[in-house]
Amino acid sequence: MHVVIVGGGFGGLAAARALRRARVRITLIDRQNYHLFQPLLYQVAGAVLSPADIAAPIRSILRRQRNVAVRLATVAHIDLAAKEVILADFERVAYDRLIVAAGARSHYFGHDEWRAIAPTLKTLEDAVAIRQRVLLAFEKAEWAARDAERRRLLTFVVIGGGPTGVELAGTLVELAKHTLQRDFRNIDSRTARVLLIEAGPTVLPGLPPRLQERALRDLRDLGVEVMLGKPVESITANTVVVGGDAIEAGTILWAAGVKPVPLAEAFGVPLDRGRVVVEPDLSIPGHPEVAVVGDLACFRGDDGKPLPGVAPVAIQMGRHAARNVERALAGQPPLPFRYHDRGTLATIGRRRAVAWIGRWQFTGFVAWVVWLFVHLLAIVGFRSRLVVLLEWAWSYFTFQRGSRLIRRERSDHTPAGAL
Repeated sequence: MHVVIVGGGFGGLAAARALRRARVRITLIDRQNYHLFQPLLYQVAGAVLSPADIAAPIRSILRRQRNVAVRLATVAHIDLAAKEVILADFERVAYDRLIVAAGARSHYFGHDEWRAIAPTLKTLEDAVAIRQRVLLAFEKAEWAARDAERRRLLTFVVIGGGPTGVELAGTLVELAKHTLQRDFRNIDSRTARVLLIEAGPTVLPGLPPRLQERALRDLRDLGVEVMLGKPVESITANTVVVGGDAIEAGTILWAAGVKPVPLAEAFGVPLDRGRVVVEPDLSIPGHPEVAVVGDLACFRGDDGKPLPGVAPVAIQMGRHAARNVERALAGQPPLPFRYHDRGTLATIGRRRAVAWIGRWQFTGFVAWVVWLFVHLLAIVGFRSRLVVLLEWAWSYFTFQRGSRLIRRERSDHTPAGAL
């Protein structure tokens, strides 16, 4: 049996690993050659970690799994009738079973023109670009001729009060108030403003009210200016309009939502906000040989609400899809998927976090320690865990961040000191 897995993220990688002892031939297709630990992207954007700390080559991860072949390619379409995956170069890859874990992309809610002005945080390239933009803002402010220009450059706006927005806002404040405070001569980096804008009534929707209130209080204690219940009306190069008020900002960042990749439309099945409505066993209607997992799948939990697009959901879905492949090999019917919620975590800043695990709710230092260990255990590869632990320890005890390089593209003939 040939199993094709589209996507090397959490869901796809979990499915491939779960099939390591199965008598199948696996082809894992991804347009990147690495697996990315997305929950820590904001730390790359905030100059805490370097890109290599949270990414590992897929081939290296699966090197001992002899039934897997990794293919670097972009999937353009899926021909369900012919049971073939069509690549961007028009080559076709036939399958007996297909697991689609293609992930999601940023959602600008009909305002794609904002993408160039307010970059998002979904890929490694996004994180590096945001880091560049943030560090350059301080560099430009150091030599700004006018106070008004300096204030604008030192104003950072984060749009979206979910986990990514909250964590990004917290790390920006700590960068300004601790890491950079002695690095400049003409500005005081501690005067930088970080605004978090959320259209809803609270931050971290989905968490219990007690944790939402604690997160909001921690953000404000850190120095983040939180604006709730006010959706963004417009964005220009240097301005965000919220509730009729124009906020001048040097850096505008988007963390307000995601949507599935266009591949979802290829299945010709019902969609829910762009996500494929899957059967109880994660297959798509009319095609039991195709499973959709992760952000691309719309699966309703026991409460009737779609499961969130987070890593634990994708991992459990990937493992379940693999289990049903093994059952098909044995001539057994597929089992329905059941999600086991192992908790939700979000860090807000140094020694500040919130955690919801079963009936237990943690805040402050205890939640922060839980967050550290959970993320360390989840990172792929011993080297990555060790490097991240050392970087965190260095940052914690010294308030310094080791990945603050501003890289500019230049030709081989450009002198190193030239602009």
